[in-house]
Amino acid sequence: MKTVILCGGRGTRLGEHGASMPKALIEIGGRPILWHLLKLYDHHQLNDFLLCLGYLGDAIKRYFLEHRWLGSDFTLEMNPTGDYQLHEHQRRGEDWKITFVDTGLETNTGGRLHRVAKYLAGEEDFCVTYGDGLSNVDLRDLIDFHRSHGRIATLTAVNPRSNFGIMEIDADGAITNFQEKPLIREWVNGGFFVFNRRILDYLTPDCILEREPLERLARERQLIAYRHAGFWKCMDTYKDNLEFNQLWDEGEAAWKVW
Repeated sequence: MKTVILCGGRGTRLGEHGASMPKALIEIGGRPILWHLLKLYDHHQLNDFLLCLGYLGDAIKRYFLEHRWLGSDFTLEMNPTGDYQLHEHQRRGEDWKITFVDTGLETNTGGRLHRVAKYLAGEEDFCVTYGDGLSNVDLRDLIDFHRSHGRIATLTAVNPRSNFGIMEIDADGAITNFQEKPLIREWVNGGFFVFNRRILDYLTPDCILEREPLERLARERQLIAYRHAGFWKCMDTYKDNLEFNQLWDEGEAAWKVW
């Protein structure tokens, strides 16, 4: 089963870090967030990856080709279109198949998925996620859930933490309690999708996945939420990167299930 990772966007809110390297290569504990994602999927026996590249995509290619300190042997398969596959064989028991696809510098998320459709031939279902979010979601349970309901799309719904502390105020205006960045009660899109290949019929070269395709699927009742109450966090800002690294350094990286 293939996993598509959308890692072509710009890290505009990461300041100089997002300008000098693709967000997917920004490090947590000395390894890119993309590496953490691959490890997460590999833990659930999902090791066939399609990377949708865009902004500074060549840097992601170079990372896998140049970092021999990973202790890996590589097999590189070229094709006439310029895309290539990297088979990584690691002595620690990992065996990753990675296909790099240049999906355009400014292409939207749905357009990137549309451009890798030819690599999904023969796949009845496939996983998709963003290249900037980590979770301890049980991916095998997510896939089983997707197959159990028979609809086109499954989206992992999460409750993120508030960016601010919250005060409780009584009827007289007195502050009675403080909550430091509590979980938001509303559900948001956490990525970690599972799609039936019929979703390809909903995509166009310039579409935003989270707009018309998912909105249309919702109207047709073909989009089902998988509620995940465990850890989830995205790396949207430099502060998020600092928080990820703090969790890693303190041994509290809940996404590290391998």
